Amino acid sequence: MLPLYEKGLENYRKSTILFGNLMMLIWIILGTLAVWFFNPLLAWLFLAFALIMIYVVLRKLVCTNCYYYDKWCAHGWGKLSATMFKKGKIENFNDSMGIKIAPLTYGLLTIIPLIVIIVSIVLAFDYTKIGVLVLLLAVSVYSGGVGRKTACSECKMRSFCKGCAVQ
Repeated sequence: MLPLYEKGLENYRKSTILFGNLMMLIWIILGTLAVWFFNPLLAWLFLAFALIMIYVVLRKLVCTNCYYYDKWCAHGWGKLSATMFKKGKIENFNDSMGIKIAPLTYGLLTIIPLIVIIVSIVLAFDYTKIGVLVLLLAVSVYSGGVGRKTACSECKMRSFCKGCAVQ
């Protein structure tokens, strides 16, 4: 068994889980809206990609090997994963494909909408687009920085997780 962080939470608070999921949904909605300004069909594809990757693929590839499988982690995804997939081994967590593609997935959730909305603004300036751009940047910075560090600081796996933001 890998060394767990003794002070880590056994289960995260429901308010933390709710807020984390709310921020994730806002991130996805803003990204979809940003792409919508450029092309509605691409926006639907972006939305499908985001939802499938976040709520299915990464839950299979990351959460099944996590300590929080079938527990309340910072986003509640350990519980979600347990409803869909069989438990893996915590020893495989850092070597899983999910740990490798998670940064790429979350990066694409920001990069694609940012590029597309900037192109859209150049093609047809609109203050609504500027507002979406600013909100998207704010949510991305929060989710990738402050929110992630807060969640990682209370995680039982922080002492060995390759994706930990507080080591």
